[in-house]
Amino acid sequence: MNLNPAGWRPRFPDADADPNAASGEEPATFTGNRGLQLEEALIFDIGSGDTCGVDLPQPAANAPVRLGGLERRSAIGLPGLSEPETVRHYTRLSRQNYGIDLGLFPLGSCTMKHNPRLNEKIARLPGFADIHPLQPESTIQGALAVMEELSAWLIALTGMHGVALSPKAGAHGELCGVLCIRAALEARGDLREVMLVPESAHGTNPATAAFAGYRVESIPAAADGRIDLAALQARLGPDVAGVMITNPNTCGLYERDLHAIADAVHAAGGFVYCDGANFNAIVGRVRPGDLGVDAMHINLHKTFSTPHGGGGPGSGPVVLSEALAPFAPLPCVTRRADGSLMLVEEESAADHLPQSLGRMSAFHGQMGMFTRALTYILSHGADGLFAASGDAVLNANYVLRSLEDVLDAPFAGSGPCMHEALFSDAGLAPGVSTLDIAKALIDEGFHPMTVYFPLVVHGAMLVEPTETESKAALDQFIAALRSVALRAKAGDPSLCNAPHFAPRTRLDETQAARKPVLVHPGTQAP
Repeated sequence: MNLNPAGWRPRFPDADADPNAASGEEPATFTGNRGLQLEEALIFDIGSGDTCGVDLPQPAANAPVRLGGLERRSAIGLPGLSEPETVRHYTRLSRQNYGIDLGLFPLGSCTMKHNPRLNEKIARLPGFADIHPLQPESTIQGALAVMEELSAWLIALTGMHGVALSPKAGAHGELCGVLCIRAALEARGDLREVMLVPESAHGTNPATAAFAGYRVESIPAAADGRIDLAALQARLGPDVAGVMITNPNTCGLYERDLHAIADAVHAAGGFVYCDGANFNAIVGRVRPGDLGVDAMHINLHKTFSTPHGGGGPGSGPVVLSEALAPFAPLPCVTRRADGSLMLVEEESAADHLPQSLGRMSAFHGQMGMFTRALTYILSHGADGLFAASGDAVLNANYVLRSLEDVLDAPFAGSGPCMHEALFSDAGLAPGVSTLDIAKALIDEGFHPMTVYFPLVVHGAMLVEPTETESKAALDQFIAALRSVALRAKAGDPSLCNAPHFAPRTRLDETQAARKPVLVHPGTQAP
């Protein structure tokens, strides 16, 4: 999809043009290709809607229709491509993409780390890959055993009492935890209206609380980037259902007052939700349950290295304290008296989980993600998980201290960071922005870091290297970012037009979102 007509270059320029004529600083080519960097047209420009890549016989005039009234009554409008054209098109597009298998993916607060191939091998075993959620329980005892063992590990690593596996990803897990809080309050006849969300929390937290029917109130951050404990304590009262805290927070800092916060919230009759998206920084070292957390989602696609991005499938199990575990959603895994495993569904909930809030999704969760996560956990062991979180924190601090002399690091004086290093746009030359630095990193062969988040820092640049990057890889990234930062401080005007070497130039991102161009100019849309 071409989102910027101005950035498009024709695949086949004018045949009479000089292919060696200079365009800017680069020589032109007849094809638009540059060596093995292949220019690729949109799929509608390669094929047309009136052709088909496969020869199909015409149906008889009076052939019976067996589609129950769902037959197509007009042209489908899709281009017809042969198999070679289709394979080449998507292969060429894939070569213009960036992924964790190509290099460092420094997205802050996203934990984009290597996906071990062992995980993929195990998840593709027929006994896991080929099962169906409607199979008889007697035929999926192995899959249920994986779910049970994964649950046991998640409970042990977090110091919690129960777990719900069915939530599909982080925000879904947040909703699960907040609904458990609401169910617990309703069970005791305590209808509270307010959810407190610190400025340093993830942006989905207030959205989730509002979706669950709560009025959201913000708690400010202190000068050191952590929750203002006094402000939170002052706001607690009989109308507060709880607080949603991200720990480590989005400034890359550990909320060291979490235990005191939890004590205060519990004394006021509320509950503590912890956003576990950054659990990778503390897994094996800190158990949130020991700090007073009542509910926390865990992104398996972050902490436990299952594939991340591309729209899914994600997985966001929620661990629950003893106070909230009775309200967990269905289904869940338990054992019968004879030792066999079963799924607690609506018809058996009265016997096993009578206070459950009900079903949050159609089935049991993402089985492939469960298998990958458990494989990752078992291959590391407790000592390996402890080492991984330590390496993640070490790598982030290495990035922070290596760049704090050329990029403003607003909380560098607050002590070591956790899993991510946070920089701001302070000190850049006039006219140069955080976005320019991010785009220039594309020219250096890196995916940009997270930009303009968290909102508590102006022009934020949030870098999370994860534990899977070597020192050599980090040194290369640091050197590239240092080079770009020095150019930004010197006011290099070429930064404002970066990237220069990407398949497409800089987009007008506002127009791209509001008015995407799906075909080349002059091409009739289907």
